[in-house]
Amino acid sequence: MGDPVTEYTARLQHQEREIQSLSAEIESLKKSQSFEPSQRLEDLREENARLKYRLNVMKRSLQEETPHCGKSMLNINQRLQDVFGEAIRASFPDLDNPPLAVTPNQQAKFGDYQCNSAMGMAQMLKTKGAKLNPREIAEKIVQNLPDNELIQRTEIAGPGFINIHLKKTFVSKLLTSLLLNGVQPPPLATRKRVIVDFSSPNIAKEMHVGHLRSTIIGDSMCRLFEFLGYDVLRLNHVGDWGTQFGMLIAHLQDKFPDYLTVSPPIGDLQIFYKESKKRFDEDEEFKKRAHQCVVRLQSKEPDFIKAWKMICDVSRREFQKVYDCLDIQIVERGESFYQNRMTQVVKEFEDKGLVELDEGRKIVFVPGQSIPLTIVKSDGGYTYDTSDLAALRQRLFEEKADIVIYVVDSGQGMHFQVIFSAGQMIGWYDPQVTRVEHAGFGVVLGEDKKKFKTRSGDTVRLMDLLEEGLKRSMDKLKEKERDKVLTPEELVKAQRAVAFGCIKYADLSHNRINDYVFSFDKMLDDRGNTAAYLLYAFTRIRSIARLANLDEATLRKAAETTEILLDHDKEWKLGKCILRFPEILQKILDDLLLHTLCDYLYELATTFTEFYDSCYCVEKDRQTGEVNKINMWRMLLCEATASIMAKCFDILGLSPVQRM
Repeated sequence: MGDPVTEYTARLQHQEREIQSLSAEIESLKKSQSFEPSQRLEDLREENARLKYRLNVMKRSLQEETPHCGKSMLNINQRLQDVFGEAIRASFPDLDNPPLAVTPNQQAKFGDYQCNSAMGMAQMLKTKGAKLNPREIAEKIVQNLPDNELIQRTEIAGPGFINIHLKKTFVSKLLTSLLLNGVQPPPLATRKRVIVDFSSPNIAKEMHVGHLRSTIIGDSMCRLFEFLGYDVLRLNHVGDWGTQFGMLIAHLQDKFPDYLTVSPPIGDLQIFYKESKKRFDEDEEFKKRAHQCVVRLQSKEPDFIKAWKMICDVSRREFQKVYDCLDIQIVERGESFYQNRMTQVVKEFEDKGLVELDEGRKIVFVPGQSIPLTIVKSDGGYTYDTSDLAALRQRLFEEKADIVIYVVDSGQGMHFQVIFSAGQMIGWYDPQVTRVEHAGFGVVLGEDKKKFKTRSGDTVRLMDLLEEGLKRSMDKLKEKERDKVLTPEELVKAQRAVAFGCIKYADLSHNRINDYVFSFDKMLDDRGNTAAYLLYAFTRIRSIARLANLDEATLRKAAETTEILLDHDKEWKLGKCILRFPEILQKILDDLLLHTLCDYLYELATTFTEFYDSCYCVEKDRQTGEVNKINMWRMLLCEATASIMAKCFDILGLSPVQRM
């Protein structure tokens, strides 16, 4: 069975063509003689009118069903764009790609949303020689608005802004759907394959604050894509290959000669690395031996592969401590994985005549880029350029990725620009079809606004930072005397939630493109846009139902039977804010800027506070403290707010607790 609307539309179009044909025939006959219109034409016109009526009825009923079809949350902004897009096309069918601008209104007195297309359209029409002012255009758009389920009324303001007022019943139904179905992602047209390359520390070196930003931002991006239903591969492109392993293996052989039979007790790999580097710089004999070790490692000699694996394992254990603290899931795929694929990449560039020789090096010039890629060094070795090209090719062809995102500091921006341009030049991907993007980020600064370092000038070890966070978090909880009301187990849960939540949120709440100042004092402040404030606000909202003795089953039953009233302006403001969630996710999907979600989460929490201060949810007897009345529709608004906040926390990688 086909779609009935499509079938009726097709029949209608066929009949209208027939009517046009018969009308033209009649016009020509009229010129030659007087005559009565044929019965066939009258019959067709009658059936045509009936079909039009049926089609409009079906379209209307479909639109009324739109918010309830499936369990997905509706993107109201997108739905308004569909409605206004249709009106604009009907009003100005000859205008190619007219601007479609619908945004939430900042001031309630101007309505809920605003369409600002008329101003841009006036400019376009002017270039075509049509003189219409924006207000006239706006009037025409409003006249052509199709029947829809969400707009109560519109009004034209100023030079041509169209203010949109939503139907309260429509918003109420969407909130009920959210409570009954849970926070569900908007429908996904196609389930794309997404690869996010993030964290990427170097073997034998400590993870530092730079890796912290990549790890936190990359994890949150993955969580967003996963929630929206994409097929996500989280990749850790660790630096696990290269000349430094020669000196590490040579040092391992000297320090632990029986390493092949007894696992070497390397306690601190950072000290081990510094020792080997010192010898490499000062001892010519050791340096020669280190070079020989590199050659033997690259030749895959078993003893050298074993030594390499041991060093990698020590590093992995250290990295995992950080990932466990921050609840990070990631698949390691280091530079060593691409070794064999690099030869293939070099050959492909050579076969296509894209390689030039420059003092023994093999280089590739990319159109529009001033710096060439070095794909083979003069000594025959490969470079970062080669391994990054091999990684890009593997992700596109073997993993069949539709979206590849590199979460690497902004200092690598030029490098990735050249790599991506080379991938397009050789025909690996079309940027119109496949999204390959560098999501860069700024550096972490200390409170002195200089690069974040220890007092001795060393890079701050990530584990030291996380442990410091735990200590400060516990101090803060004890200062608030939470240790007197929470069980020891609840206290530790709250400590970890606040410590790691604050570190993550401080990073994510800043625009990633900018540098940001790392300050424990600001992070742990429970006022303003911080994780400490939001986690506390969440536990407070969750406690409202507990204090009213409402369990989950009672709230569920209420959601099925109670209409959510939105008569008070604070109820209306909160209801609309809750339902903006899908719009926010769509924006982040487009620009990969996660601070937008933090801003929204803070706005939701403060809008809830306004609502809670103005609207009684639970009314108690002032003398006895007994509950007199529960305003159930308001309890449902509390529940809907908490559901959206919980999902925001989940995407940001924060773990809220029931008691704090």
